[in-house]
Amino acid sequence: MSWELTRRRFARTINSKFIYDRVHPPALIPPYRILLSVAVAYGRPCLRDADPTSLSVQPLLHAIIFFIEMAIAARLTTRFNSYYDERPVLTMMVTNAILGGIADTVAQTITSVRQRALRKPGGVSKNDSVAIEIHELDRKWGDRELIPESKQLPPPFDFERLTRCMAYGFAMAPVQFKWFSFLSRAFPITKEHAFLPAVKRMTFDQLVFAPFGIACFFTAMTVAEGGGRRAVAHKLRDMYVPTLKANFMVWPAVQMINFRLMPVQFQLPFVSTVGIAWTAFLSLSNAAEDLEAKPSLSSPNVRLA
Repeated sequence: MSWELTRRRFARTINSKFIYDRVHPPALIPPYRILLSVAVAYGRPCLRDADPTSLSVQPLLHAIIFFIEMAIAARLTTRFNSYYDERPVLTMMVTNAILGGIADTVAQTITSVRQRALRKPGGVSKNDSVAIEIHELDRKWGDRELIPESKQLPPPFDFERLTRCMAYGFAMAPVQFKWFSFLSRAFPITKEHAFLPAVKRMTFDQLVFAPFGIACFFTAMTVAEGGGRRAVAHKLRDMYVPTLKANFMVWPAVQMINFRLMPVQFQLPFVSTVGIAWTAFLSLSNAAEDLEAKPSLSSPNVRLA
């Protein structure tokens, strides 16, 4: 009991702290801009109402995790070639896991920012000055008092969800690695013939691997969350076609650049890096569908015991 209260108080305190700044829409970084445009085009409820000026509002815990992930990614980048020469598949797996974690952290940050904006009276002010804002709760909770429903608090960072996304990236890396190797053998690019083989690789990738990969993602995430066959079928029925359409908006151009210009050993890291915004979109879509499927509690409070 006492440990659970301590854990909840600590999580509540960490998740109530935000670092924020004012950023106008033209200054948005490309992944956020791509993510917003795709979400608006396909009506994802988790993003389409987001105020772009609020995307710089950074929950403190999310920001710390993001910087740790970026530091690990930077370290890996400096030693990538040597790691790849020794253990190519393992290097790809670790790289994919880290980039998948970054993508999910971005997704969780966007969700947290949006929910905070919706709770803020009058929405997000566009005139917030550069500051560090520490949100403290107005009341202290006793050991026997009620814990408010999660919607009344800043959304906590979901470490289980982060782990699932990283594990999925880790597990899928060997499949993607073999796939890119197969495409390079099936459609070799030479100095005399470069454009047409790249088009063939991109077409084959989008018609074969993209539908398979999207189905794998939603299936794996649903199963990892404890869903059964019916939950998987429901998720695919609601999410598969819209996500596949969004895929065709983004990935053909990316894969053309990838297959035309990138050596084989850099193709998967390039895709994973560009795919941070895409994986964040998938993570948001998956999480939004889960939230829509959960029934709301009739009571605004839940007891610890």
